[in-house]
Amino acid sequence: MSSGESFYGGIPVFRGFTSLMDPALYAPLPDDWSIGVADIVDSTKAIAAQRYKAVNMAGAAVIAAVTNALEGREFPFVFGGDGASFAVAPDDVELARQALAATATWVREDLDLTMRVALVPVSAIRAQGLDVRVARFGPSANLSYAMFSGGGLAWADAAMKRGEFAVEEAPAGTQPDLSGLSCRFEVMPAARGLILSVLVMPARGVDQVAFRRVIEDIIHLVERSPDGGRPVPQQGPPLKWPPQGVEFEARTRRGRSLLARRASVLAYTLFAYLIMRFDIKIGGFVPSLYKRQVVENSDFRKYDDGLRMILDCTPQLERALNDRLKGAAREGIVRYGLYQQDAAMMTCFAPSALRSDHVHFIDGARGGYASAATALKAMMAAG
Repeated sequence: MSSGESFYGGIPVFRGFTSLMDPALYAPLPDDWSIGVADIVDSTKAIAAQRYKAVNMAGAAVIAAVTNALEGREFPFVFGGDGASFAVAPDDVELARQALAATATWVREDLDLTMRVALVPVSAIRAQGLDVRVARFGPSANLSYAMFSGGGLAWADAAMKRGEFAVEEAPAGTQPDLSGLSCRFEVMPAARGLILSVLVMPARGVDQVAFRRVIEDIIHLVERSPDGGRPVPQQGPPLKWPPQGVEFEARTRRGRSLLARRASVLAYTLFAYLIMRFDIKIGGFVPSLYKRQVVENSDFRKYDDGLRMILDCTPQLERALNDRLKGAAREGIVRYGLYQQDAAMMTCFAPSALRSDHVHFIDGARGGYASAATALKAMMAAG
């Protein structure tokens, strides 16, 4: 077991999302670790051009590339819609650097987007008087994923945007290993009224007890909603053939011409569609079980120095959330962004269909997190 696995694997998994803000759940990262951050430059423009899926695919590609470079070793990460953040031990930092560099090149060449990437030493963050602490949330018995607190992740992201700690792109033609990354499911229409993207950050210098109270109030409001506001239908996301994401999945594959890769993806996804559509068991693969795991393993709520959620909610819940956040903003406790749309979307990372720890990244189908971040920035600019 690597030093990274022994640290992260030793953090107990918590199950109830309502206990998210309990400081006792979070362990400080070792001082010799590094934080990886990535985001799409001008993601707002890409979203305005309706390139939502490409933006999400780029963010998820960071997690896939680093996971595959680390040969499946567990490490803490979080998907942010138009980017991703993660932490790695010193043993793994060079592999992570290579994966980030290759992903930035792939995003530019295959998705026609520009991705900033950086690796920030935890020691540099602590020199700013901030911290990076990590917890493990288990949305199901199959999977856990990371939550981050301490303000360090937000500082690392801002430093990357200032051009600090940058990782240079790999040479042209370098392809990361994106095995397991796909986007075969269709968008998931709102069942309760609307899909709401929620982003809540602490105001500068805020009292942490007051901020914690606001976040807990928001979570309790959501918990009263059916299924906690989960935007993934109980029967699993819609599946059609050919899937919308054929082109993206073809571009994740290595070798051969793009035409040959498209043909291969079309053939494979037809096979997968028929198995799922007619509930055909193949070896150890049970379609009904996999669909249930897809629902359970969706990351529709998370915490990375702020609360992020993609909710299927009623207009009444949206008003209640907005009222609570508006009041907290007036009191100088939070800055927030909300964005309404009519559907959510999913990007999947499943290194093996026979394992139960596949993870499914959720965003609003119209660039939800990035649009909520734009609303948050507007609030911050207004003072």
